[in-house]
Amino acid sequence: MTFINYASREINCKIVYYGPGLCGKTTNLQHIFDSTAPQSRGKLISLATETDRTLFFDFMPLELGTVRGFKTRFHLYTVPGQVFYDASRKLILKGVDGVVFVADSQEERMDANVESLHNLEENLRAQGYDLMTMPYVLQLNKRDLPNIIPTEDLAAELQRKGEPVVEAVASSGTGVFDTLKAVAKQVLTELRKG
Repeated sequence: MTFINYASREINCKIVYYGPGLCGKTTNLQHIFDSTAPQSRGKLISLATETDRTLFFDFMPLELGTVRGFKTRFHLYTVPGQVFYDASRKLILKGVDGVVFVADSQEERMDANVESLHNLEENLRAQGYDLMTMPYVLQLNKRDLPNIIPTEDLAAELQRKGEPVVEAVASSGTGVFDTLKAVAKQVLTELRKG
């Protein structure tokens, strides 16, 4: 549900980073924020939960080109990783234009990845969306760790529709902008159709 502001000639698009707790969603957004020129970004806002371990959400507008003379502004959000915050996840998905699923590549996190991906699909359906028709990218994060699942196996388990799969190490920035560009390109393609 893009929002068009005719007065400022801006198209506002919402991209949500989804995934299990501690998979690197916040690290992705922090890297994008830190690497973006101050004049091209808004404020990074985080709301802490009572555990102080999970970000409630991050918000950061990012401009990436124009569509029919309108500037496009991307608003990037993360969802909290723990299932406890499911109501917050649903709320953050409201009005979403594109999704990045950040998977934790560590063997012991596979069940958490699968659970979170199913939760994403359920929460999108509850909002009237279908992951199969939505701009979507799968990021395989933490590829620098020793106990990781091979890329092919992880993609075979988590890939849903032939979406782009990006290997990443968000803590060093590897793959972070490739992921953002892949989802932004899909969102812009959808915008140009309409």
